[in-house]
This record gives sequence, C-alpha cells and structure tokens, in this order.
Amino acid sequence: MRIVSFKDEDFAQFCRTMNRRAVPDAAVAEAVAGIVRQVRERGDAAVLELTERFDGVRLEGTLLQGEPPRPQRALATALKMARRNVADFARRTVPKNWSAKNAQGAVVGERFLPFDRVGIYVPGGSAPLISTAIMTVTLASVARCREIVVATPPPVHAALHYAIRLAGATEIHQMGGAQAVAALALGTQSIRPVQKIFGPGNRFVTEAKRQLVGAVAIDQLPGPSEVLVLADETADAACVAADLLAQAEHGTDSQAVLLTPRKAVRDAVGKQITEQLGRLRRREILERSLAAGCALVHTHDMRQAVELANAYAAEHVSLQVRNAGKILPQIRAAGAIFVGRFSPVAAGDFLAGPSHTLPTGGAAKSFSGLTVDQFFRRSSIIRYTEGALAKSRKAIVEMALAEQLDAHAASVDARFVGS
Repeated sequence: MRIVSFKDEDFAQFCRTMNRRAVPDAAVAEAVAGIVRQVRERGDAAVLELTERFDGVRLEGTLLQGEPPRPQRALATALKMARRNVADFARRTVPKNWSAKNAQGAVVGERFLPFDRVGIYVPGGSAPLISTAIMTVTLASVARCREIVVATPPPVHAALHYAIRLAGATEIHQMGGAQAVAALALGTQSIRPVQKIFGPGNRFVTEAKRQLVGAVAIDQLPGPSEVLVLADETADAACVAADLLAQAEHGTDSQAVLLTPRKAVRDAVGKQITEQLGRLRRREILERSLAAGCALVHTHDMRQAVELANAYAAEHVSLQVRNAGKILPQIRAAGAIFVGRFSPVAAGDFLAGPSHTLPTGGAAKSFSGLTVDQFFRRSSIIRYTEGALAKSRKAIVEMALAEQLDAHAASVDARFVGS
C-alpha cells in the first residue's frame, strides 16, 4: 500500500496523478487490432482458435445450449431478489414517448424504441460474476429488447449460466476477450451482429469496444473495479478497510483509495487492512492489488479530500463521514455514491437496484453508469400542418438563404405554390 500525507514533499505531484483520464494503452491497442482483424477475416474459426489459446478450452461451437441446473435455494432466492430490485429500479427510468406543440403550432416529440438485438459481455475470469449478469441483462429485458445475446468466457460456471438465463438472455455464447466483442460487433458465420454492446471487461475487452465504435454502438468503457472512501474521525476503520478490500479483490489491477483529514484514521485503516487480509480467500490477488493500486492518503482537510475525490472520479465513492448528506452535493464525478457507514459498496455490487456497471479510470467525469434508457433508440417526431408551416415559412427561408442553401428555402416555398 502507498501511504501518503499532505506533508510529503511530493504531495503536489501525487495530487496531479489523481486527476485521471482514461487513455488507451498502445501495446493493448495493437494486440486488440490484430484480434479484431482475425475475427473480421476468418469469423468462427478465429473465435474458436483464440478461445483455445486464451481460455484453454477447445470448443466445436460457441453457442451454449440447454438449461442450467438450479442452484441451491439460498443462492436462487438471492438472485431473484437482486433481479427484482434491478428491474424495479430500471422501470422507473424507462423513457416514454411524448409530444407537444411548438410556438408556431407544429407537433414535435420523441419516440423511443428498444434495440432489436443487443450484445452483453459478462466477465468470467477468476470468478463467476453472476451479479454482472443480473445488473446488465435485466435492463435489456426490462427494455424489451427482442434478442439479448450474452458472451462470457468458457468454461461457464453453472451458477453464472443460471443467472444469465434468469435475467432474460435469449442467446449465450461461450467466448471472451476482444474476440467476443469483435464477433458481436462484426458477426461471424454463426453469430449475427448486434446493434449495441454493453458490459464491463478487462482492458482487452474495453479496447475492443473502443476500436469497434461505429461498427456497433457501445454503452461505455468500464475497466477494472475501483473504490474511493472519504472518511473522518467518525468512521469505523474496520468498515473502511473492509470496503477497500472488497473492491481490491476483483483483480490485481483494481484500485482502492482512502482520503481522510485524520492521520489516526489513515493509520487505523492501514492496520485493519493488514489484519483482515489474512482471513480472506483471495489473499494472493489482494496482496498484488494493494501493492499496485492502493493509496491511504492523509489530506490537509475535508475540502482537499473532496477536491481529490472529484479529480479521481472513482467508480464507487463511499462517504463515511459525519453529516454525509452535506458532503454528498459536493461530489461532482462518481459512478455511484454510497452514503454512510451502513451502505457498503458490496450492497450496490449485488442487490441495491442501480446497475453496478459504472465508469472507471476517471471516465466518471464524462460518462454515467449503465441505465435502462441506453437500451433504447430515440427518434424525433415532427409534424406540421399547413397553418403551422405558414407561420414558420419566413424564418425557415431567411435562415436557409443566410446559409446559401437555396434548395432548402425552395423546399418550403414549394408547399405554397398557387396558394
């Protein structure tokens, strides 16, 4: 772990590194470009060869068929509870068609239609991310997308298979990494291309989504998990440490940051991390993650802590401070904000309702988390009557002629020839 104080000589430099921007890695970009090219040129054969190379699984085809075994009752109940919360939250923000008249009497409005065929990437990796299936596929189901195509690396854990089906997937393909994104975007002999791709993944998945924008729409570019905790003297050091460890265990490239104006809190959290680490199953991953991506920072005051939090723009921000409600409006860039001691980030990861697919790497300055409206296409609707166009005619013609677009002006005047 990196232990930092505002009293350090290099603290100003540390603060500059906190102001992040998500930028592509040149080596990853080159590798992904090669994978995309192979899938574009060779389709299924490339996907199957790359799956064997990277996942160590030899397949005859990618389609996962059949129904999964039902998990133990406790897990099935938990998954259904999580799906219900996610679906209820999503239904509140489903976009609705509307119309109104403008000042000249023309009817204008919006129409929202769900995508017909969407692709959702669900990471497999070192753990079966059943929660990600619930937090992504459920939204497509609520939006009533007709075809919901999931890609997840093989071998597919039975519980993950169950969660994907429960959430509403209509098609599941055993494929991961950049080759999965390329297959969804470009199509292969056996996989029809989708209209938009959703879901988190590693840096190769994220880079593939970046490179294939245009061939397909994407939701965002979420990367490795991260958490930032703001804590003061009222915080429980054990709870803060537990939240930091919870996100750090996602992978060796996870990020976990503590900002506190109290040195005693920083040191107590550091001690708790060391004590709790020895009791956790993924200790090896955690040790590497903490060494590379954990910082415990003693700031000058809470104002400076908030400034650094906004510069960092974390995926998850936890407010474990007195009067958290007063700090909340000051947080301007975050994927999700957890308010108070009894709001662990893990509740958002698994059950609360909002999707846990969130912007990372500083992207929260520009992007928001996954929401159901992203599964819809929007069309403007414009309807003029003769009277409404007559009231608008002069203004339209004047603007068209100012831009030297005579045909635009003529297309309006043509409606009034002989009248």
